[in-house]
Amino acid sequence: MSKEPYRLYADSVMEKLQKAFRQEKEIQVAAKWIAECLKNQGWIYTAGTGHSHMFAEEIFYRAGGFARVRPILDPDLMLHVDASGSTAIERTEGYAANLLKRFPISKEDVLLISSNSGRNAVPIELAQLAKKEGAKVIVFTNHAHSKSVDSRHSSGLKLFQLGDLFFDNFGEIGDAAIPFEGLEGRVGATSTVIGTALIQAIMVQSVGLLLKDGITPEVFISSNSDVGEANNESLLAKYKPLVRGL
Repeated sequence: MSKEPYRLYADSVMEKLQKAFRQEKEIQVAAKWIAECLKNQGWIYTAGTGHSHMFAEEIFYRAGGFARVRPILDPDLMLHVDASGSTAIERTEGYAANLLKRFPISKEDVLLISSNSGRNAVPIELAQLAKKEGAKVIVFTNHAHSKSVDSRHSSGLKLFQLGDLFFDNFGEIGDAAIPFEGLEGRVGATSTVIGTALIQAIMVQSVGLLLKDGITPEVFISSNSDVGEANNESLLAKYKPLVRGL
């Protein structure tokens, strides 16, 4: 190995980031949809299963993040209750329909949904159901991985085929990027760092569009800064009754 392993990982991440940010047209379109959603008092819904649930948390109640965000965070699909069990549940058809009974997605809304493989039932059905209600669906996935595997949903579809727009994280098949001699699998997953960078970039671009139109968006400020507390208390008073988990 000619470089230190951490440098190989850093190089891999930087290469993938450069590729990801070449999706300029998609970033512009996604930002326009987010801005239009907020102009119309819609909601930004965000979801993911397994490690992809971190994408939902990335823009929820976050310093610099929009207040009108509703994350779809289901403990049984996350890792802190039963990590291996969540793998089985994300493959279960019909689970998404019950989950969405708590979230009134409408045509004014946008759903950001993340799945590295894009092959499992829950994210696929979340996308299908959101589109049925008229919401825009933006997908974050690993296109190469998704194309290399079969769908685990009875429709035979994968997540990238269901989004109104999809972003590729340009990851390795299997996500982990760095091989070691003597180790069968690779290490160093890249989907989170690439995907969250893309999501934050879209949010930033959306703010620019809103301000250009004379609209000041409601944004959380770090509660650990001197100015953040009053700003956030006002937003919490308004949105806590409307946002599950806030």
